[in-house]
Amino acid sequence: MVQIDEELRDATIAVLREQGFEGLTLERVAERAGRARSTLWRQGLTLELLVDSLVGTLADDFQAAMFPILTADGTGLERLRRALEALCDLVDRHLHLMLANDEAFHQAPHPGRRPDYLSPFMTFLRQGAADGTLAPGDDVVEAADAVFNATAWPYVHLRGRHEWAAKRAKRVVVGLVLNGVATPGKEPA
Repeated sequence: MVQIDEELRDATIAVLREQGFEGLTLERVAERAGRARSTLWRQGLTLELLVDSLVGTLADDFQAAMFPILTADGTGLERLRRALEALCDLVDRHLHLMLANDEAFHQAPHPGRRPDYLSPFMTFLRQGAADGTLAPGDDVVEAADAVFNATAWPYVHLRGRHEWAAKRAKRVVVGLVLNGVATPGKEPA
């Protein structure tokens, strides 16, 4: 099995950010990492393995971030808030990947596995609908998709392109999203 270290992941992200997917080559990654392309090739390293490693790391980090919230007490609104804040923190840890690859959440995280980033949000929205703290509408899957994307991508943009501080971007984005699904009369802030 090919080992992909942090230096190679960082080099891959740097090339993606500078060149995009069309400019991602093993030669550029090797050069950025200070290694010979032939060495990477002999080790069995491919571009697909590099990108898969980045996406797998993102998915594993997401799972680790959501597990404590999924097992915690609280209303649907409280748990959704914690999940959205955790999503912002996750994006910060992977900001360079997010800025370089807007498909990261759509790619298979590991061989044979489909990406699943919406399930925790569906859980919190269903709970909030049941306990009266959230009003996600008739389609919880659609609401989870909207809540996830309305948080992740504006946060990426504000942090990466406008260089907002993490605390400010999180407060603004999470506040706006929660105001969109909170039950009228419930205080999301």
